[in-house]
Amino acid sequence: MALTPQWLDELRSRVTLSALIGRTVKVTKAGREFKACCPFHNEKTPSFTINDEKGFYHCFGCSAHGDAIRWMTDQRGLSFMDAIKELAAEAGMDVPAPDPQAAQRTEKANNLYDVMTAAQDWFVAQLQGVSGASARAYLGKRGLSATTIKEFGFGFAPDSRTALKNELQQFGDPMLVEAGLLIAVDDKEPYDRFRGRLMIPIRDPRARVIAFGGRILGEGEPKYLNSPDTPLFDKGRTLYNLDKCSPASRQTGRVIVVEGYMDVIAIAQAGFADAVAPLGTALTEQQIQMLWRMTEKPLLCFDGDAAGQKAALRAALRALPLLKPGHSLQFVTLPEGQDPDDLVKKSGPKALATLLDASEPLVERLWRSEVTAGPLTTPEDRAGLKQRLGAHLANIADAEIRRHYADAFRERFDTLFAAKPRVPFVPGNKGPKRDWRKPQILPPGVETKSFNAKSSDFLVQGVLGALLRNPPLIQQHQEVLSDFVPADPNHAALLGAMLDASFAKESLDTDGLITILDEKLYNVATTLLHSNGKVFAFNRGEAGGGGDGLSSASKELGEAIRLMKQRPALEEALEHATRLASSEMTDETFAEQQRLRHEKKAFDDRIIAFFRRDADGF
Repeated sequence: MALTPQWLDELRSRVTLSALIGRTVKVTKAGREFKACCPFHNEKTPSFTINDEKGFYHCFGCSAHGDAIRWMTDQRGLSFMDAIKELAAEAGMDVPAPDPQAAQRTEKANNLYDVMTAAQDWFVAQLQGVSGASARAYLGKRGLSATTIKEFGFGFAPDSRTALKNELQQFGDPMLVEAGLLIAVDDKEPYDRFRGRLMIPIRDPRARVIAFGGRILGEGEPKYLNSPDTPLFDKGRTLYNLDKCSPASRQTGRVIVVEGYMDVIAIAQAGFADAVAPLGTALTEQQIQMLWRMTEKPLLCFDGDAAGQKAALRAALRALPLLKPGHSLQFVTLPEGQDPDDLVKKSGPKALATLLDASEPLVERLWRSEVTAGPLTTPEDRAGLKQRLGAHLANIADAEIRRHYADAFRERFDTLFAAKPRVPFVPGNKGPKRDWRKPQILPPGVETKSFNAKSSDFLVQGVLGALLRNPPLIQQHQEVLSDFVPADPNHAALLGAMLDASFAKESLDTDGLITILDEKLYNVATTLLHSNGKVFAFNRGEAGGGGDGLSSASKELGEAIRLMKQRPALEEALEHATRLASSEMTDETFAEQQRLRHEKKAFDDRIIAFFRRDADGF
């Protein structure tokens, strides 16, 4: 059956909210209500009110509000069903099972919880006994206090194949095997999985033991041994110390992710209670989602060695398809060769706190990883860098985030490779250097030479640059552009892609247009965007409409497109006349060649005058 409103109301009525909250927060009686300092934000004067009669709490400072169930999910970090189950157990109520199979699974799980609790109690007792002397010595050497040892439930598994099996024989071998405590191989007698190891319990969000981690004492492999996956334990969906970290993170607003449980325990003793760790695997998609339920930007604080940094990068790559607005990862770089435990012991808690405050965002970690992956001295090296960055962009599912990452990578790429001024190459010319970042307005004579040297490509580049900078202009001129094919194949392909995009979408912006281009056209487009195109007047205006629906920039661009389309025909006619005059050398052919030459010169002067308009304003 389902959880009916009546059943949930009965559950709430059986829970004394002030007593529930009072387990973790100091509450004070205030008339018919209770008051406390709000656990959801830092305050010195109590503004958090608990009303047992109405069954709700409310904070007048941060507006936190809820009932007993909400308290368990928001403050304890439990799932809804886990909160229901824990409250129902305290209230003496049975949670309705949806079907007989679910009831059987619940009963079986409860039996396994009993097995794990019994095993934990036995391991703790062994640590305090004669056989646990070496384990106690190891903990002392690690600098762990008696309080920490008790809080994290350290135990010891004697070096015996049957000690635990004999102690828990009342549960039977099949259940001990299913709980991951015994190993069964073929027809052989099952034997203890953990032998001669320091034992660390792994708990679920409700603080119930669901698995164990065992560290070997002395030499041997594996150094750490975790329970296998069981009906209670899925290592890819479990974070060590989540039960303690969740309420602590509500106070700090952060979650620290370290590599292993010993790191969690060491920094918890140093005052960092908001830490978790994956369990022998790389950070999984499910674990990242669990972290985001506690904080939007968890801090990954992996070891400072090569393996730790590789693990951090794997987590970064795994997070890319999952990114959503406001949610990401932050990365903490530890000193080379140190783990969080080493850092705290050597330099103190403040050193770790400083590094946490200096964490870097995911985009910066990806950029730094690729830039330092190899040399970037040749064009091929730089193309390789751009290709790798493009592969990361392709893995980002959210279009808006992908666009912003593209912007960030582009800015860093341009900054990295724009350290030296770019001077146009002219053989034998050692003229003055210029600031390539500012559009250069050349003297008319030089402009004419530059324009003629580049042929019609110069005007084509200016037009394409204008369309890229102001995509709404594409739709305004798509009809006249649709039958024009630039001589350069890259320019032709780029124009075709822009026209296709303008037909497919009602609105376009530069960033959206850039992101839909493939790598080759992306490189062509970015080159045009950083070119000297702003010497043209139409590249210095906006696309907004005037009285006739067209801006001055759009009108200027329309004239430029007309000239751009006419010029190839004039160049072809002049080339033909020049060849004819060279071969026949008559007065008629020479006169025609000169006429076309003057016509082309006048045509070029019109274009030069055109892109000189308003130049003095820049």
